[in-house]
Amino acid sequence: MQKNYAVLLKENGLKSTFQRTHILENIHALGHGSIDSIYQKITQIHPTLSLATVYKNIVLMVEKGVLVEVPILGQKSKYELSKKEHIHLICTACGEVEDQDYTEEKAKLFHQLTQKENFHLSSQQINLYGTCHLCNKI
Repeated sequence: MQKNYAVLLKENGLKSTFQRTHILENIHALGHGSIDSIYQKITQIHPTLSLATVYKNIVLMVEKGVLVEVPILGQKSKYELSKKEHIHLICTACGEVEDQDYTEEKAKLFHQLTQKENFHLSSQQINLYGTCHLCNKI
């Protein structure tokens, strides 16, 4: 599904530029991409675009809530488009990130945990680290 990135940017208080829309298109295509992989794909179309410009725009779009940074232990973070709550299964061997649905059952568990600690949960990002099925075969 192709998103209207100009509208998405405007809804989040950002001007729609060709750099930003191409960054979003490439992140959407990658699913989860590091700045380096995003930059590599973008420069195939726009070879004069600098890494600093890509980095600056990604940081700004994270701050504005358009993108989400997914930390990878021992590796560079990856970025994804903001979407409904979900859980990341992150392979510490190859760095792949797989999204898992955030079900009502899982939501109840986190609500119970935070309620028990009298902790008001305002936002969350659930990242589970381990090795994926491919890396487990090695």
